[in-house]
Amino acid sequence: MGINTNSNMEASLQIGPTEKGMVRLFVSNSSIEIPMDFEPDEAREIADEILSAAKVAANLVDTKKN
Repeated sequence: MGINTNSNMEASLQIGPTEKGMVRLFVSNSSIEIPMDFEPDEAREIADEILSAAKVAANLVDTKKN
């Protein structure tokens, strides 16, 4: 499955700091739990990538409306 593959799968995403100074992304659904820990600098890079992708996605939606 890739970025552009549609899916009906639902999952929950939780994000927060750990006791060890890491940033945890925790993805779960009824059959799996995936904890992913990142150093704060890595988490900032991920946040920047998410913001960049959101801007591109918003532009794509705006372009289709016009």
